[in-house]
Amino acid sequence: MCVWPYQMPIDPLSIALAIIGIVIGGIVKGATGAGAPIVAVPLLAVAFDVPTAVTIFTIPNLISNMWQAWQYREHNLSRRFILPLLIAAFVGAGLGTVMLISLPSEFLTTGVAIGCIAYIAFRLARPDWSLSLKTATRVVAPVGLAAGVLQGAIGVSAPISVTFLSALKLDRPVFIATISAVFVAMSYAQIPLIASAGLMTPTLIVFGFAALGLVLITMPLGAALAQRWSPAVFSNIILVMLAVIALRLLANLF
Repeated sequence: MCVWPYQMPIDPLSIALAIIGIVIGGIVKGATGAGAPIVAVPLLAVAFDVPTAVTIFTIPNLISNMWQAWQYREHNLSRRFILPLLIAAFVGAGLGTVMLISLPSEFLTTGVAIGCIAYIAFRLARPDWSLSLKTATRVVAPVGLAAGVLQGAIGVSAPISVTFLSALKLDRPVFIATISAVFVAMSYAQIPLIASAGLMTPTLIVFGFAALGLVLITMPLGAALAQRWSPAVFSNIILVMLAVIALRLLANLF
């Protein structure tokens, strides 16, 4: 085991797991427009711990989603839908980040594992679940709040955010524009609170920008694969990976 600057011990297996998680997350994001945290953060949590995983991935999450939000800015949904969603997600992410800072590591690890299992269970039980935009608009604020809490506390909001927006059956550009804006709003709440708590160390900032580089490099590969593979292929790969990750996280607790 070697010691990196600022006294953070790192072993080769942890580095390998982190790189694998980030690379796969970047490919998934390039292919689908979302999903990088649901793959990368749990694997980073296996390699390190939940606060470290969430902290590392805030930088690539913010910048990659800012890029996509700008790229697809002409495909936003109506303000009546998007504004309550963004405001609620921002508030929820702030609340969740306070939980991240204050709750025991074992509780957070369990939360990540449960989040993975919940996502798998819902996707298997209701693969064709759908919502009308009118119905979704009525519940968008509480959904955004809950998604933000999950994102802030465990770095994984997909069981709520991706599932909710996927149920609207949006066109791919509209889905990417919306989910990217949501992640940007949540990142704006997360980063100042994480930094003020002392989690955003110089080492983790370096790791965060290294992770950003991997995400940006692999996103075009995901976009190319999306032209050849159906969305169901990516969905099934993610579900299998999440099952393995959840079991590994739970095994580490015992």
